[in-house]
Amino acid sequence: MSLVRAVRSETTKITSTRLWWVLALIMVGYVGLCAGGLGAIFGGLGTNTNGPVLPDAQIPLLIYSFATSVGYVFPVLFGALAVTSEFRFQSLTPTFLAIPRRGVVLTGKLITLFLAGAGFGVLALLASMGAGAAVLAGFGIDPLLGDPGTWAFVGRSLLAMALWAAIGVGLGTLVPSQVAAIVIVLAFTQFVEPLLRLGSTITDWSAQIGQFLPGSASDALVGSSIYTAMSGTAGVALEWWQGGLVLAAIAAVTTLIGFATSWRRDVS
Repeated sequence: MSLVRAVRSETTKITSTRLWWVLALIMVGYVGLCAGGLGAIFGGLGTNTNGPVLPDAQIPLLIYSFATSVGYVFPVLFGALAVTSEFRFQSLTPTFLAIPRRGVVLTGKLITLFLAGAGFGVLALLASMGAGAAVLAGFGIDPLLGDPGTWAFVGRSLLAMALWAAIGVGLGTLVPSQVAAIVIVLAFTQFVEPLLRLGSTITDWSAQIGQFLPGSASDALVGSSIYTAMSGTAGVALEWWQGGLVLAAIAAVTTLIGFATSWRRDVS
Protein backbone atom coordinates (compact mmCIF):
# COMPACT_ATOMS: atom_id res chain seq x y z
CA MET A 1 0.00 0.00 0.00
CA SER A 2 1.30 3.46 -0.95
CA LEU A 3 0.31 5.07 2.36
CA VAL A 4 2.14 2.40 4.38
CA ARG A 5 5.22 2.91 2.20
CA ALA A 6 4.95 6.67 2.72
CA VAL A 7 4.75 6.30 6.51
CA ARG A 8 7.74 3.95 6.51
CA SER A 9 9.70 6.37 4.34
CA GLU A 10 8.91 9.33 6.58
CA THR A 11 9.77 7.35 9.70
CA THR A 12 13.16 6.50 8.22
CA LYS A 13 13.76 10.14 7.31
CA ILE A 14 13.07 11.57 10.76
CA THR A 15 14.88 8.84 12.69
CA SER A 16 18.00 8.90 10.53
CA THR A 17 18.90 12.49 11.49
CA ARG A 18 19.92 14.10 14.78
CA LEU A 19 17.18 16.70 14.69
CA TRP A 20 14.58 14.75 16.66
CA TRP A 21 16.76 13.84 19.61
CA VAL A 22 18.45 17.25 19.78
CA LEU A 23 15.06 18.97 20.01
CA ALA A 24 13.82 16.32 22.44
CA LEU A 25 16.85 16.73 24.68
CA ILE A 26 16.46 20.51 24.84
CA MET A 27 12.72 20.16 25.46
CA VAL A 28 13.17 17.68 28.32
CA GLY A 29 15.72 19.93 30.04
CA TYR A 30 13.63 23.06 29.56
CA VAL A 31 10.34 21.52 30.68
CA GLY A 32 11.92 19.71 33.63
CA LEU A 33 13.61 22.90 34.84
CA CYS A 34 10.38 24.92 34.60
CA ALA A 35 8.28 22.24 36.30
CA GLY A 36 10.77 21.61 39.08
CA GLY A 37 11.34 25.32 39.65
CA LEU A 38 7.67 26.22 39.88
CA GLY A 39 7.05 23.16 42.04
CA ALA A 40 9.68 24.42 44.47
CA ILE A 41 8.10 27.89 44.47
CA PHE A 42 4.63 26.56 45.24
CA GLY A 43 6.02 24.11 47.77
CA GLY A 44 7.94 26.87 49.53
CA LEU A 45 4.91 29.15 49.62
CA GLY A 46 2.94 26.34 51.13
CA THR A 47 5.20 26.34 54.18
CA ASN A 48 4.50 30.00 54.96
CA THR A 49 1.84 31.16 57.39
CA ASN A 50 -0.11 32.80 54.56
CA GLY A 51 -0.60 29.40 52.88
CA PRO A 52 -0.19 28.41 49.24
CA VAL A 53 -1.33 30.60 46.39
CA LEU A 54 -3.48 27.78 45.00
CA PRO A 55 -5.20 24.82 46.67
CA ASP A 56 -2.92 21.79 46.84
CA ALA A 57 -5.30 19.80 44.62
CA GLN A 58 -4.79 22.27 41.72
CA ILE A 59 -1.03 22.57 41.93
CA PRO A 60 0.11 19.19 40.46
CA LEU A 61 -1.69 19.52 37.11
CA LEU A 62 -0.56 23.13 36.86
CA ILE A 63 3.04 21.96 37.26
CA TYR A 64 2.64 19.03 34.90
CA SER A 65 1.07 21.26 32.22
CA PHE A 66 4.49 22.77 31.50
CA ALA A 67 4.86 19.79 29.16
CA THR A 68 2.45 21.49 26.77
CA SER A 69 2.35 25.15 27.81
CA VAL A 70 6.09 25.63 27.15
CA GLY A 71 6.98 22.36 25.42
CA TYR A 72 4.59 22.66 22.49
CA VAL A 73 7.01 24.78 20.48
CA PHE A 74 9.30 21.76 19.98
CA PRO A 75 6.86 19.48 18.09
CA VAL A 76 5.78 22.50 16.03
CA LEU A 77 9.39 23.16 15.07
CA PHE A 78 10.01 19.49 14.42
CA GLY A 79 7.00 19.21 12.13
CA ALA A 80 7.92 22.37 10.22
CA LEU A 81 11.59 21.39 9.84
CA ALA A 82 10.65 17.89 8.70
CA VAL A 83 8.90 19.47 5.71
CA THR A 84 11.09 22.49 4.96
CA SER A 85 14.26 20.39 4.97
CA GLU A 86 12.74 18.39 2.12
CA PHE A 87 12.44 21.56 0.05
CA ARG A 88 15.85 22.83 1.10
CA PHE A 89 17.75 19.65 0.21
CA GLN A 90 15.34 18.62 -2.59
CA SER A 91 14.84 15.18 -1.07
CA LEU A 92 11.23 15.40 -2.25
CA THR A 93 12.40 14.60 -5.77
CA PRO A 94 13.30 10.93 -5.11
CA THR A 95 10.30 10.64 -2.80
CA PHE A 96 7.90 11.75 -5.51
CA LEU A 97 9.59 9.43 -7.98
CA ALA A 98 9.07 6.49 -5.63
CA ILE A 99 5.52 7.54 -4.65
CA PRO A 100 4.13 9.74 -7.46
CA ARG A 101 0.91 10.53 -5.56
CA ARG A 102 1.83 13.70 -3.69
CA GLY A 103 -1.27 13.65 -1.55
CA VAL A 104 -0.29 10.22 -0.25
CA VAL A 105 3.20 11.47 0.54
CA LEU A 106 1.84 14.43 2.50
CA THR A 107 -0.67 12.25 4.32
CA GLY A 108 2.10 9.86 5.28
CA LYS A 109 4.14 12.77 6.59
CA LEU A 110 1.18 14.03 8.62
CA ILE A 111 0.57 10.61 10.17
CA THR A 112 4.24 10.11 10.97
CA LEU A 113 4.71 13.55 12.52
CA PHE A 114 1.43 13.25 14.43
CA LEU A 115 2.80 10.11 16.08
CA ALA A 116 6.18 11.78 16.56
CA GLY A 117 4.44 14.69 18.28
CA ALA A 118 2.81 12.24 20.67
CA GLY A 119 6.28 10.81 21.32
CA PHE A 120 7.52 14.31 22.16
CA GLY A 121 4.54 14.57 24.49
CA VAL A 122 5.60 11.41 26.32
CA LEU A 123 9.09 12.81 26.87
CA ALA A 124 7.78 16.22 27.94
CA LEU A 125 5.37 14.66 30.43
CA LEU A 126 8.11 12.44 31.84
CA ALA A 127 10.12 15.60 32.44
CA SER A 128 7.34 17.71 33.93
CA MET A 129 5.74 14.95 35.98
CA GLY A 130 9.06 13.45 37.05
CA ALA A 131 10.56 16.72 38.25
CA GLY A 132 7.29 18.23 39.42
CA ALA A 133 6.05 15.21 41.36
CA ALA A 134 9.41 14.71 43.07
CA VAL A 135 9.59 18.34 44.21
CA LEU A 136 5.94 18.48 45.32
CA ALA A 137 6.27 15.24 47.27
CA GLY A 138 9.37 16.67 48.95
CA PHE A 139 7.28 19.58 50.23
CA GLY A 140 4.48 17.28 51.42
CA ILE A 141 2.06 18.04 48.56
CA ASP A 142 0.25 15.05 47.06
CA PRO A 143 1.39 14.77 43.40
CA LEU A 144 -1.90 13.00 42.55
CA LEU A 145 -0.20 10.37 40.40
CA GLY A 146 -2.89 7.83 41.32
CA ASP A 147 -5.79 10.14 40.48
CA PRO A 148 -7.79 9.20 37.33
CA GLY A 149 -8.07 12.89 36.47
CA THR A 150 -4.29 13.11 36.22
CA TRP A 151 -4.17 10.35 33.64
CA ALA A 152 -7.03 11.88 31.66
CA PHE A 153 -4.91 15.03 31.65
CA VAL A 154 -1.97 12.96 30.34
CA GLY A 155 -4.04 11.63 27.46
CA ARG A 156 -5.24 15.10 26.47
CA SER A 157 -1.67 16.42 26.69
CA LEU A 158 -0.42 13.73 24.31
CA LEU A 159 -3.17 14.61 21.85
CA ALA A 160 -2.27 18.30 22.08
CA MET A 161 1.41 17.66 21.37
CA ALA A 162 0.52 15.41 18.43
CA LEU A 163 -1.73 18.10 16.97
CA TRP A 164 1.00 20.71 17.40
CA ALA A 165 3.34 18.57 15.33
CA ALA A 166 0.64 18.32 12.65
CA ILE A 167 0.34 22.11 12.71
CA GLY A 168 4.09 22.26 12.14
CA VAL A 169 3.68 20.06 9.06
CA GLY A 170 0.98 22.38 7.77
CA LEU A 171 3.16 25.42 8.35
CA GLY A 172 6.15 23.81 6.64
CA THR A 173 3.99 22.91 3.66
CA LEU A 174 2.59 26.43 3.48
CA VAL A 175 5.97 28.17 4.01
CA PRO A 176 8.68 26.02 2.35
CA SER A 177 11.52 28.35 3.40
CA GLN A 178 13.22 26.80 6.41
CA VAL A 179 14.46 30.09 7.81
CA ALA A 180 11.06 31.74 7.39
CA ALA A 181 9.29 28.83 9.07
CA ILE A 182 11.62 28.94 12.08
CA VAL A 183 11.20 32.70 12.43
CA ILE A 184 7.41 32.41 12.20
CA VAL A 185 7.23 29.65 14.81
CA LEU A 186 9.50 31.39 17.31
CA ALA A 187 8.09 34.88 16.77
CA PHE A 188 4.47 33.76 17.03
CA THR A 189 4.80 31.35 19.95
CA GLN A 190 7.23 33.39 22.04
CA PHE A 191 6.11 36.95 21.30
CA VAL A 192 3.02 37.53 19.15
CA GLU A 193 0.56 35.09 20.68
CA PRO A 194 1.47 35.81 24.34
CA LEU A 195 0.78 39.49 23.66
CA LEU A 196 -2.47 38.68 21.89
CA ARG A 197 -3.58 36.46 24.76
CA LEU A 198 -2.73 39.15 27.26
CA GLY A 199 -4.53 41.78 25.25
CA SER A 200 -7.61 39.59 24.83
CA THR A 201 -8.22 39.61 28.59
CA ILE A 202 -9.01 43.34 28.60
CA THR A 203 -12.68 43.01 27.62
CA ASP A 204 -15.28 40.24 27.56
CA TRP A 205 -15.67 40.31 23.77
CA SER A 206 -11.93 40.14 23.15
CA ALA A 207 -11.69 37.24 25.60
CA GLN A 208 -14.30 35.40 23.56
CA ILE A 209 -12.13 35.86 20.48
CA GLY A 210 -8.88 35.10 22.29
CA GLN A 211 -10.05 31.64 23.30
CA PHE A 212 -9.67 30.57 19.65
CA LEU A 213 -5.97 31.41 19.51
CA PRO A 214 -3.99 28.18 19.06
CA GLY A 215 -2.26 28.44 22.45
CA SER A 216 -5.56 29.09 24.20
CA ALA A 217 -7.17 26.18 22.37
CA SER A 218 -4.27 23.93 23.39
CA ASP A 219 -4.63 24.96 27.05
CA ALA A 220 -8.37 24.26 26.85
CA LEU A 221 -7.70 20.81 25.42
CA VAL A 222 -5.15 19.99 28.12
CA GLY A 223 -7.28 21.45 30.89
CA SER A 224 -4.57 23.27 32.84
CA SER A 225 -1.93 25.88 32.08
CA ILE A 226 0.22 28.39 33.91
CA TYR A 227 -0.83 31.03 31.37
CA THR A 228 -4.52 30.43 31.99
CA ALA A 229 -3.98 30.53 35.75
CA MET A 230 -2.07 33.82 35.50
CA SER A 231 -4.54 35.52 33.15
CA GLY A 232 -7.65 34.31 34.93
CA THR A 233 -9.53 33.63 31.67
CA ALA A 234 -10.67 30.10 32.58
CA GLY A 235 -14.28 31.29 32.55
CA VAL A 236 -14.22 31.85 28.78
CA ALA A 237 -12.12 28.83 27.86
CA LEU A 238 -13.33 26.35 25.26
CA GLU A 239 -14.32 22.83 26.24
CA TRP A 240 -11.47 20.33 25.91
CA TRP A 241 -12.91 18.77 22.77
CA GLN A 242 -13.50 22.19 21.22
CA GLY A 243 -9.86 23.08 21.84
CA GLY A 244 -8.84 19.87 20.09
CA LEU A 245 -11.05 20.68 17.11
CA VAL A 246 -9.55 24.17 16.82
CA LEU A 247 -6.02 22.76 16.70
CA ALA A 248 -7.04 20.07 14.22
CA ALA A 249 -8.73 22.70 12.04
CA ILE A 250 -5.58 24.86 12.02
CA ALA A 251 -3.48 21.85 11.01
CA ALA A 252 -5.96 20.87 8.28
CA VAL A 253 -6.37 24.36 6.81
CA THR A 254 -2.64 25.16 6.67
CA THR A 255 -1.87 21.76 5.18
CA LEU A 256 -4.57 22.00 2.52
CA ILE A 257 -3.51 25.50 1.49
CA GLY A 258 0.12 24.41 1.41
CA PHE A 259 -0.78 21.37 -0.68
CA ALA A 260 -2.65 23.54 -3.16
CA THR A 261 0.30 25.92 -3.49
CA SER A 262 3.89 24.89 -2.75
CA TRP A 263 3.45 21.11 -2.47
CA ARG A 264 2.21 20.74 -6.05
CA ARG A 265 5.01 22.79 -7.60
CA ASP A 266 8.04 21.34 -9.33
CA VAL A 267 10.82 20.63 -6.82
CA SER A 268 13.70 19.75 -9.13
